Amino acid sequence: VQLQASGGGLVQAGGSLRLSCVVSGHTFTFYYMSWFRQAPGKEREFVATISRSGDSTYYADSVKGRFTISRDNAKNMVYLQMNSLKPEDTADYYCAASAYGNGRSSDNVDYWGKGTLVTVSS
Repeated sequence: VQLQASGGGLVQAGGSLRLSCVVSGHTFTFYYMSWFRQAPGKEREFVATISRSGDSTYYADSVKGRFTISRDNAKNMVYLQMNSLKPEDTADYYCAASAYGNGRSSDNVDYWGKGTLVTVSS
């Protein structure tokens, strides 16, 4: 299974970005899909997850109400719409696939994509 994330970049505080992740190599609907992030000097943290069918989502408190995760099972894609961005959202963002669990723990991640860097300037 391969995950390829894209969409990162430089944005001013208050702006928006949409991250995308395409998954190949296995049945996409087998996996919870999640986004994690890692800021410089910090541990990787959970951001958001979406269930296999897309009918259930869960967010970290720090992004709730600003970020929206979605998936298109016909296209093997998962997205993260990020609005009202803050400088503290600056990080490498990783998409992740988990066959078991609920997608919230990095311990259950089976496959990681490479990070895409999001930089939010103040």
